Amino acid sequence: MSTPRKEPSFRESVDLMFNHAVALMDLPPGLEEKIRVCNATYTVRFGVRLRGQIQTFTGYRSVHSEHMEPVKGGIRYSMGVNQDEVEALAALMTYKCAIVEAPFGGSKGGLRIDPREWDEHELELITRRFAYELAKRDLIHPSQNVPAPDMGTGEREMAWIADQYRRMNTTDINSRACVTGKPVNAGGIQGRTEATGRGVQYALQEFFRHPEDIKAAKLSGTLDGKRVIVQGLGNVGYHAAKFLSEEDGCKIVGIIERDGGLWDDDGLNVEEVRNWIAKHDGVNGYSSGKYVKDGSSFLEEECDILIPAAMEGVINLDNAERIKAPLIIEAANGPVTAGADEILRKRGTVIIPDMYANAGGVTVSYFEWVKNLSHIRFGRMGRRQEEARHQLIVSELERLDSHLGDAWVMSPDFKKKYLRGAGELELVRSGLDDTMRTAYQQIREVWHGRENVHDLRTAAYLVAITKVAASYRALGL
Repeated sequence: MSTPRKEPSFRESVDLMFNHAVALMDLPPGLEEKIRVCNATYTVRFGVRLRGQIQTFTGYRSVHSEHMEPVKGGIRYSMGVNQDEVEALAALMTYKCAIVEAPFGGSKGGLRIDPREWDEHELELITRRFAYELAKRDLIHPSQNVPAPDMGTGEREMAWIADQYRRMNTTDINSRACVTGKPVNAGGIQGRTEATGRGVQYALQEFFRHPEDIKAAKLSGTLDGKRVIVQGLGNVGYHAAKFLSEEDGCKIVGIIERDGGLWDDDGLNVEEVRNWIAKHDGVNGYSSGKYVKDGSSFLEEECDILIPAAMEGVINLDNAERIKAPLIIEAANGPVTAGADEILRKRGTVIIPDMYANAGGVTVSYFEWVKNLSHIRFGRMGRRQEEARHQLIVSELERLDSHLGDAWVMSPDFKKKYLRGAGELELVRSGLDDTMRTAYQQIREVWHGRENVHDLRTAAYLVAITKVAASYRALGL
């Protein structure tokens, strides 16, 4: 009798995939080890007086690689947080930043807490104390370590962290740059909340610009009409599904949430489902589509594109054989385990890997950090000048329009669209689109250009590790 295969942990999965890629490279052994290991992990246990007693919390901040500084990476609030997970996520951040050429090393943080168990005031006290513990060790610092939101955290928590840092460093003129993902009115940037989901959309758009890649995924045509299943309608899954359905003509046929799944062959209205979840804390009872209690079964349904956008390890040795989607894009970190990845790879499933697919968040975080350091919002200097130059052309066209009479007229809406100068949101989206396109082109070049590389994940690791290795060599290490 054959022994059942053991599922690797998330940390082991990242290590296995790293090893698979490094085996195809010619790195000196010492440098390979230097890139692999986490530089440091700080564990903090702190008490906060809540509900009549001192409650003790455990948090982590891990720094994977300081080949560039500051290091960058989110802070998650979840009961599943542990040192191994945080270190694996920090390693992914290093590779992610390298792929999109954001000038950061990789870091990650986590607090073992269920944010739904605490009210807002309690969460603020806990967050500020956690921030204090990290900041006093320079594990939050504009030029050394810059956190961001992750699972279980958002703008609100980032605003608390930024304020806590400012209180501790009253003379630091760049204090706002100590953390990204802040609300716009507290030094944040337009388009940061949507950034990761928007990046997933741009990644798919770029994939569908290459006929060779579409063919590799056994698909055809464009994104229009493609049937999509989304697992997790949190910030990332919601924005990815919303933009793909509203702007690219995709049909969101399945949505998987904590309390079950929804299915509708005609496509679900993402905005309405999201509003329902906000009010009822789940999809059960939603008016259209079919509801099933075991939502994870929808991962195995027929579709064109599967978007796991929640937890790691949802596609694993147990269900990999039954996954029918020809194209998977990893909006979450590590949703496909190393074992499942191997099964799917052999079957010809194309996987757009997490370290590229969800790098929209860190890309726009980079823009926010730059904005905070430059102390001026994007578009402030040039927008009206751009509009004035456009006005010159429109005025000439209007003169031509009146001169030619019925022979030629300007297209409706042309004037309005052309006259509008780019504000911060347009510039952020433009920068993100450019980043996702350029990064994908570098990855696919390795995928198609090397005979020993058969998948996008290996190609992405090769691109990332090559860049990190070049940085270390330049440092003289």
